[in-house]
Amino acid sequence: MSDRRIEGAGVRSGLESQAGQQSSSAPLLKVSDVSVSYGEILALKNIFLEIRHGEIIALLGSNGAGKSTMINAISGLVAIKSGRIEFNGTEIHRTSCRDRFRLGIGISPEGRRVFPTMSVEENLMVGAQALRSLRKASEDFDFVYEIFPKLKERRRQVSGTLSGGEQQMLAIGRALMGRPKLLLMDEPSLGMAPIIIEQVLGVSRLLRNRGISILLAEQNAGTALALADRAYMLSLGTVSDSRNASDINAGELTSAYFGG
Repeated sequence: MSDRRIEGAGVRSGLESQAGQQSSSAPLLKVSDVSVSYGEILALKNIFLEIRHGEIIALLGSNGAGKSTMINAISGLVAIKSGRIEFNGTEIHRTSCRDRFRLGIGISPEGRRVFPTMSVEENLMVGAQALRSLRKASEDFDFVYEIFPKLKERRRQVSGTLSGGEQQMLAIGRALMGRPKLLLMDEPSLGMAPIIIEQVLGVSRLLRNRGISILLAEQNAGTALALADRAYMLSLGTVSDSRNASDINAGELTSAYFGG
């Protein structure tokens, strides 16, 4: 997949205008002192996290560290116990998941969660539900198919028959149909072969160049750090470290936190 082909596609012109927001000093997303509990279990404890316009942020940690809970709290799939979440300067932690989607927060969830009895194209249309015209939806189909040509080839195919990598492409494509300013990706490399991981996650840089910020929750530290600008490490529901990704030695990180 080449950057040249994507850049030459001439679609999704609205994203180029978002790229100018990268110079903004205010963060796109600001998570302040957020805690989340499941019954008596405190899953996140006083989390502070920021994402700037056009950044790729890695959210790292072992299973049970709180990565998926953080993604779900930002998207609105779980309620926070305390703290604040602001998106583009607006408080969103009391708004619905649907309203956050309309504001520009897209999610590619853990486990992909495609609709298995629906076609690829029908799954993508679910992601376009917030758009107001078929013309805009058509532009977004073009955009997704340029990024993931396999989806165009399989557009009439029932999604449950796709490979794991193709389903992950579909989950990301479905999120992109909502024209997000922020894309949340939860464990996108889970269960995939290295060559497929490269194809799927390589799209992150292309999206960042189009002005889309990305929060990448990954247990695979090396993969995430190779893509990210900055990284937050979660351990037992708290942020144990946050640094520029280039300042983190992936081998040391894996050894320290994952026993690799």
